Amino acid sequence: MPMLLITGSFHLKDTQPDGDTVHFIADNLDDWQLVGGKNPVQLTAADHAKLRLEGIDALETHYHGAHQPLPQAHAAAKELVKWLGFTNVKRKPDETVTASTPASTPGFILTGGADLYGRVIALVGKGTPPGTSGTDITVDVPLLKKTANHHMISAGLAYPTFYRSLFKDLRLELTAAAQQAEAAGKGLWPDDVSLSGVKITGLSSITDDAVILPKLFRRLVDYLKLGMPVSWFPAFLAGQEDPVTVLSTGERFIGLHHVIEVSNGDLVRLSHPAGDLLFDEA
Repeated sequence: MPMLLITGSFHLKDTQPDGDTVHFIADNLDDWQLVGGKNPVQLTAADHAKLRLEGIDALETHYHGAHQPLPQAHAAAKELVKWLGFTNVKRKPDETVTASTPASTPGFILTGGADLYGRVIALVGKGTPPGTSGTDITVDVPLLKKTANHHMISAGLAYPTFYRSLFKDLRLELTAAAQQAEAAGKGLWPDDVSLSGVKITGLSSITDDAVILPKLFRRLVDYLKLGMPVSWFPAFLAGQEDPVTVLSTGERFIGLHHVIEVSNGDLVRLSHPAGDLLFDEA
C-alpha cells in the first residue's frame, strides 16, 4: 500500500492527545501540499497538524463534554505518549497538556489523506524513517508492525476500526493483533461489552460504566443528549445514513442500525465484532 512519508516531530503542550490522536509538525511544511484525497490538511496557527491514527479507535477522553470510562481511556492516552518518547506529562482537568519531557520528539507519519475535519489520517512511526520525506512509501505488514497504531492494538488499548483508506493486508494484521490481545485479556478487552450489550439507564451507563466501541459511544452520546427513548435509537441511526460493510459477508448497508441492535427497550449492542466492519470515510 503506497502512503506519503512525512518526517517531523510530535508535540503535546496545549493540546489534548488521547489514545489515537496527537499533534505533529512537519520538517518541511510544503510536504502537506503532497497529501492526497479530497480534504485539505488543516494546520493550527503553530503549524501543527492533528493526527488521527489510521485503523484504530481508542476510548474517548473528551467528546462533546463526555468521556468513556477513564481508567481505560487514560491508559490508552498514557501509552501513546509514552511510546512516542514523552515522560512527565502534566495535564489540566480538561486533558490539556501543560508540560512534558521532552517538549517534542522526532518521528514520521505515513498518510493517504485527511478526514472531513482536516485531521491527517496516519500511521505513526519513530526512529529512522523508511525513506525520504515527501515521497511515497510502500507500507507492508512488517512496516505496520513498527507503528504506534499496531502497538496500541497489540496492547489491547484500542479497537480495530477500519475505513476504506486502509488496504486489506493491513486490516487483517490489525484484526489478528486485536484478537490476540483480546484472547490474552489485555487492556480494555476484559471490560468490553460491545457485543454482549450495555443496558442504557442514562449517559453515565457509557461514560462511567460500560466499555464499548468508541464509534458506538459517540453515536449514543449524540442521541442521548436529545432526551429520546433508547428504543428509538435505531431510527436515529437510520437517519444518519452511515455506510458500513460487513467484511465477513460482503453485505453493504446504509445506516448503522443494520449492525447495532436494541433489545428489551434499553440493551444496546454491536451485532458484529469491530474488526468485521468497514466504514466509509465522511
